[in-house]
Amino acid sequence: MNAVLQPERAVATLEHMAAAGLRAFARIAQTWGLTVDEQLALLGQPPRSTFFAWRKQPDKATLPRDTLERLSNILGIYKSLQILLPDAAAADAWVRQPNTAAPFGGGTALARMLAGNGSDLNLVRRYLDGVRGGGWS
Repeated sequence: MNAVLQPERAVATLEHMAAAGLRAFARIAQTWGLTVDEQLALLGQPPRSTFFAWRKQPDKATLPRDTLERLSNILGIYKSLQILLPDAAAADAWVRQPNTAAPFGGGTALARMLAGNGSDLNLVRRYLDGVRGGGWS
């Protein structure tokens, strides 16, 4: 049967995606050396208690749509960096390096991502996707 006709399956899939996204985010946060405050900002400023509950039990997390979208962008950014910069250390360091490309204006990609809007994460992701595809100048 179609998942649309079985809402419990759709909810189970969202919960599975949320748990996988949170586990991946924890690894990325460690790799990028993110502070708790930076992690909170990237996830859209959930209450600290909620954030720590998500970290402790990702399989029981119910995430708002905005947080799921933020996780999707962060995972996309991480994947693009791994493709563009096959040296893992260089890929992981890129987010903290000053960048003269238009979206960053001499600042870092991390500073742009921490600006507070989900659209900032999406902009960094689109920038990297464009670089991968040759579409950003």
